[in-house]
Amino acid sequence: MTVWTCPACKRTFGKTNQGHLCAPAMTEDEYFATGPTFERPIYEEIKDLLSAADKDVRIEYVSVGVFFKKRTNFAELRPLTKWSKLIFKLPRDFTHPSITKKWPGPTRTYYEMKLHTPADVTDEVRGWLAEAAAEDS
Repeated sequence: MTVWTCPACKRTFGKTNQGHLCAPAMTEDEYFATGPTFERPIYEEIKDLLSAADKDVRIEYVSVGVFFKKRTNFAELRPLTKWSKLIFKLPRDFTHPSITKKWPGPTRTYYEMKLHTPADVTDEVRGWLAEAAAEDS
């Protein structure tokens, strides 16, 4: 897996010179020092799942949320006022009642869902996230 590190912001990307908002990532503690209290338990649930499933998963903390990466961002957690928005991508299309939005890309379909508590990370969600990580090689 090739990873490029931006010399200015030190963030990592799947393509050399990949376009991005050049802003340094934060540490985990810096990121969680502010924000809604419901966010961290949801994050911990997903972090534990993905870290156990794949040692190549990198986590990046930026002002808009938490990015889970291997070659590219394959999943994101973005805090809103009452829930965290989970976005992930898979190389297939499907429908499910918990998916609130989806949009196709050239080779992947992107999915969005609301997570209010760690219990919302069901076995199905765990499977989708593990698949998203496995597909991002």
